[in-house]
Amino acid sequence: MMKASKYQRQYFMPPVKSMKWAEKEYVEKAPIWCSVDLRDGNQALVIPMSLEQKIEFFKLLVKIGFKEIEVGFPAASETEYEFLRTLIEQNLIPEDVTIQVLTQAREHIIRKTFEAVKGAPKAIVHVYNSTSVAQREQVFKKTKEEILKIAVDGAALLKKLADETEGNFQFEYSPESFTGTEPEYALEVCNAVLDVWQPTADNKCIINLPVTVEHSMPHVYASQVEYMCDNLKYRENVIVSLHPHNDRGCGVADSEMGLLAGADRIEGTLFGNGERTGNVDIVTLGMNMYSQGVDPKLDFSDMPHICEVYEECTGMKVTERSPYSGALVFAAFSGSHQDAIAKGMHWRDDKDPDHWNVPYLPIDPTDVGRNYDADVIRINSQSGKGGVGYILETKYGLNLPPKMREAMGYATKAVSDHKHKELHPDEIFGLFKSTFENVVEPYSINEVHFQQKDGGITTHVTSTFQGETIVTEACGNGRLDAVSNALKKAYDLEYSLETYQEHALECSSSSKAIAYVGIKKPDGTLAWGAGVDPDIIRASIDALVTAINNR
Repeated sequence: MMKASKYQRQYFMPPVKSMKWAEKEYVEKAPIWCSVDLRDGNQALVIPMSLEQKIEFFKLLVKIGFKEIEVGFPAASETEYEFLRTLIEQNLIPEDVTIQVLTQAREHIIRKTFEAVKGAPKAIVHVYNSTSVAQREQVFKKTKEEILKIAVDGAALLKKLADETEGNFQFEYSPESFTGTEPEYALEVCNAVLDVWQPTADNKCIINLPVTVEHSMPHVYASQVEYMCDNLKYRENVIVSLHPHNDRGCGVADSEMGLLAGADRIEGTLFGNGERTGNVDIVTLGMNMYSQGVDPKLDFSDMPHICEVYEECTGMKVTERSPYSGALVFAAFSGSHQDAIAKGMHWRDDKDPDHWNVPYLPIDPTDVGRNYDADVIRINSQSGKGGVGYILETKYGLNLPPKMREAMGYATKAVSDHKHKELHPDEIFGLFKSTFENVVEPYSINEVHFQQKDGGITTHVTSTFQGETIVTEACGNGRLDAVSNALKKAYDLEYSLETYQEHALECSSSSKAIAYVGIKKPDGTLAWGAGVDPDIIRASIDALVTAINNR
């Protein structure tokens, strides 16, 4: 039996609740991005990345466009230390990229960190200590004054060692477990650290406000961030950073609302990898901006490659429904969805609009390296005529009449339902050919001759049924009508020609044509056939015979 009464809210609303951020509609510009995949993400892996994998992942992050990359906790292990030194000594850090290293606010760890980062072109040294009520009381058993002193002493040592160490350093401070800390106290600690660092316009520092554990709804975090932004000292020289985790599944919302509340920077990971439920998913966050017309300053145009490298290096999997990146996020199986997408794509072709606005597709899949044939319209037993028709048209050049699309949709649905599987485009095309194209059993036509006579067309049709071949003469107002009348006469068939449509299949001198014929049976239902031949007359005759064979 679950017992909700054992829990109580562990967060604190700020003393001033202005909520100016709620008046804003969307995030208007990209934040400063800092990837923490190689530190926060790596430490959460069952098997942490090897040196070679870290280097490959670092290169991927650079290619995507990250200008700040947290590369590790160099004092934590020899592997972390070696990776950092490899980046520096092999000159693998581009001039426009700043590496970041993490350290606890403890003297021996800070000193080890500066040894590791010596010689880096540019580095952010990120120092932290926990400030929350739970950590103060249960873990450190220290007063507020003692916790504040840890932060100030750590900040002072950073400043001292930076002056003594070769390199170009920027400072960052995190009141860890910020979301479980009284906002007034978090502000007091951060301002005390800032008083030590004395940031300037030429030497800004970073105050990072981590959602170490997600305790509240996103609007509460936004209010906490806004309070800090409004009351931090040296605000014009401070970069306010966010580091949301995802315990309540709201990491993206925390980040977006926190940016509205005044934050300048985001720390997160590709696809949200990290401790417990993970960090904020930077792919989702950046692509959300992109879908609103805001350039995220990160390049996700080859999402399949990004997913591939991520999975190879981390051993994690990008799930099929992961926003923007998952294998099925653009897939439409539902018949109504497929129909709407197909019509939306045709509308775009006709209107050539300036902006993207297709039903069920928040962004153009091709923007992230996906394609419509393989990733959007997916056919199974839930699919309908729109999706099947769209695949046959866009991939194979078949523009079926509307009612024939319906018949093909039912045929496809029946096969998928029977096999309990998705049908790929080549299987759908094969089903069309075997069901509706040039079917010659039980009726077939061997030879046809036409003669124009008395304002109409007379034909002699040589046909076969159940092994018996006969020649029949008939007239009609056109060639197809004459052949149809000959078959009716020869075999006492009852139907009426209902639909005829044709088009070229290939744009060349030897192109084939396809004809579609629909006939209405005595019970009012339609039977369909298609014929393909370089001669459109022969194609139309084959389509008629197929429709008769499908009665």
